[in-house]
Amino acid sequence: MHRRHPLHLGLCALMLLAVTLPAIAETTWQRVARTGNIVIGYRESSIPFSYLDAQGRPQGYAIDLCRHLVDALNKRLGRELRREYRPVTSANRIDLVASGQVDLECGSTTNNAERRKQVAFTVPHFISAIRFMVRADSGLRKHADLSRAAIVTTRGSTAEKLFREIDPAARLLLAPDHAAAFAMLAAGQADAFMMDDILLASLRAASKNPDDYRLLDNTYRIEQLAIMLGKDDPEFKAIIDGEMKRLIAGGELQRAYRTWFEQPIPPGGINLRWPMSFLLRDSLRFPSATAAD
Repeated sequence: MHRRHPLHLGLCALMLLAVTLPAIAETTWQRVARTGNIVIGYRESSIPFSYLDAQGRPQGYAIDLCRHLVDALNKRLGRELRREYRPVTSANRIDLVASGQVDLECGSTTNNAERRKQVAFTVPHFISAIRFMVRADSGLRKHADLSRAAIVTTRGSTAEKLFREIDPAARLLLAPDHAAAFAMLAAGQADAFMMDDILLASLRAASKNPDDYRLLDNTYRIEQLAIMLGKDDPEFKAIIDGEMKRLIAGGELQRAYRTWFEQPIPPGGINLRWPMSFLLRDSLRFPSATAAD
């Protein structure tokens, strides 16, 4: 038998170690810096947060904030990042961020404990409440009237889970996005649409006949909406959190809010006339990425 040289044995051991040890995962910030590319997730019909203009380009309140965030990343890197916009839905947005396919999800996503097991959130940019919208001629006036009604909401939304807690007697219908859910309400396929109040108000304002729809007075869970990002990259999150706080301190976030919620916006120059709530104004005094569940 041939005696193996110690150097040969050492090389074999190193090769075996390289095969068996797991590869060190690249962080979001490392990947963005290496590739020079950042992927921004957007929604197609979440007016006024994130939606498409007449030319099919993403626009909205959350999109504007994300553009500021990317500008801050550009300054940190000393060069311009290429911005790739990728559509996301309520059903796939968390998976796309958690898997690193989307770096910043700029839509209308609620920050809650269950989602923070998979992803992270920056400082909230909006506070909403879950409500029901019905057709004005439906005769539905209060929560009790919804018993055994057909309720539509968007698949993957927090409203879908909340529905099962508050309306077990009603029938739940799921739509792929907010526009499709509203279309089902308009066509009489659903008796009510359950969703964040501001999204309901936005869809109503953008409809052909806004007076045909009404929001019920009952309000349910208060929710903080925030831009979503990968969970396990503290350096990237620190940059994003710091820039969000700077946007608040400098008034850019408040100016963006007035643009999208208190002035005419596309399509058709609709005006939501939705002043900033006391809850949001108060939260901006001491901005924090820690959500109150």
